Amino acid sequence: MDYQEAGVDILAGRAFVERIRQGVESTYRPGVLGHLGGFGGCFEIPSGYQQPVLVSGTDGVGTKLKIAQELNRHDTIGIDLVAMCVNDVLTCGAEPLFFLDYLATGKLQPEQLAEVVAGIVTGCKLSGCALLGGETAEMPGFYNLGEYDLAGFCVGIVEKSKLLDGTQVKVDDVAIALASQGVHSNGFSLVRKIVRDNQLDWQHQPDLLDGLTLGEAFLTPTQIYVKPVLNLLNSGIDLHGMAHITGGGLPENAPRCLNQGQSLLINPDSWQIPGVFRWLAKMGQVKPEAMFNTFNMGIGFILILPSEQVDLAIQLLEQDQLKAFPLGKVVKGNKDVIGIPY
Repeated sequence: MDYQEAGVDILAGRAFVERIRQGVESTYRPGVLGHLGGFGGCFEIPSGYQQPVLVSGTDGVGTKLKIAQELNRHDTIGIDLVAMCVNDVLTCGAEPLFFLDYLATGKLQPEQLAEVVAGIVTGCKLSGCALLGGETAEMPGFYNLGEYDLAGFCVGIVEKSKLLDGTQVKVDDVAIALASQGVHSNGFSLVRKIVRDNQLDWQHQPDLLDGLTLGEAFLTPTQIYVKPVLNLLNSGIDLHGMAHITGGGLPENAPRCLNQGQSLLINPDSWQIPGVFRWLAKMGQVKPEAMFNTFNMGIGFILILPSEQVDLAIQLLEQDQLKAFPLGKVVKGNKDVIGIPY
């Protein structure tokens, strides 16, 4: 016997690396050393920093993968993977430098996984970071045919004096909300249960989804906020804190960027909850508290800044085609969110 008879095709793996090489290397930016195929990816720390701090993040996309695999559509899930990592790193004020991925499957299917990597390449380009390397693991007997799993890893950099850690946030600072592109990459176990319990398929087209099918709506990739927010920082906007609204929604994530003895008082009338969330609440009979503790509800990222800079910041964000609006303000409190409508 040989390894191929056991279910692992080494030659196919080598061919797959060559297939994705051009896309991966198209993400390279100054600082990348060497080429795809080494045992480790090398990156030179950029010049100009007095006390550079490296910021790392890792994440996956959860059971959103199940929808991609059921629909055999794999071109956007890689964007989600990058977004979940780079948006986290961004909250510290860091610029993402490079990204690595881990892709595990039962049997290597080059067409399928090339689409996944193409999405990762797109996500890296949208966030300005290099796809420095990764790992593709063929694991027969562990995953069924057509199944795969993803994990991502990102490293960014920030000057130590500009590192955001919550201590910069002041009472009476204003919170700006940046709109999400839908459900992003959290809460999909509940999404899939609602669809399954209502005996619907991913081609169903509810009125609340503005002409999209369920599959199209739920595979909409996670918004990458890196370039618009870095543009704010480079324009002189004095950001005091940031939060990426992921699993746990506003109640869990917004307080993570606050200082001790502070809360965020929000205006629940400052935005309209998108139709996809209203559809989920209706079809699953999900109570508002459960909705806000599971989903982003239309807000994917939060910025905390001085009140006198809010108008300029929103203007700059809208120039970058990103919808933004005042959400509330920082008050004295116990690191929670006040005013959520439930």
